[in-house]
Amino acid sequence: MRHVLEFDSIRLSFGGRMILCDVYMKCETGKITGLLGRNGQGKSCLFNIVYGELRAEEKSVRFDNVSVAKGFMRPDLLRFLPQFDFIPKSFTISRVFDDFGLDYRELEKRFPEFASKHRVAVGKLSGGQYRFIQTYVILKAESRFVILDEPFTHLMPLQIEKVIELIREEKENKGLLITDHLYRPIIEIADRLYLLTDGKTHPVRGLAEMEELGYVAMGR
Repeated sequence: MRHVLEFDSIRLSFGGRMILCDVYMKCETGKITGLLGRNGQGKSCLFNIVYGELRAEEKSVRFDNVSVAKGFMRPDLLRFLPQFDFIPKSFTISRVFDDFGLDYRELEKRFPEFASKHRVAVGKLSGGQYRFIQTYVILKAESRFVILDEPFTHLMPLQIEKVIELIREEKENKGLLITDHLYRPIIEIADRLYLLTDGKTHPVRGLAEMEELGYVAMGR
């Protein structure tokens, strides 16, 4: 059965400056929805509003046409990977996997670099491994939708490839909404793509349309 996450009518301003004013996005199970935009356009603010951790002046967030104001209270519907590290550094990998109801042996079997590290505190891992573990548990835990905010942060190219592989796999089980400053992987994997600029979202089909709307791709 297909499920739908939609949000619109979101308004957010800081110090008299309008950050978000005309936003609409739709994410469906079985699809990857990408969001791109220049730094400071409000992508993280938007995701935090949808998750319910940032108060907006107006908002409408709906799961299968049912309004849900605080997504963080419904992990069965929505899980969120924020930009910052959210798992306490003192937690062992085993503790993290237990908390998310996941089998560590599956990680160990698939990614040998984590073999026999179940008792290691995540704070003792490299920055890339720490971020990878956080992304892995959010992607793999039971939920209908997942929001990923900068999942490629601190990752090496090989780790990015592994995360992209996991995202594509989990597409079969849930709907995924993702943003990252590394725009090429987003364009590559997204089934639906939006550009956020001047407080508004625009459906786009690729980099050319994004550039017409003022998006300047870095590192071309």
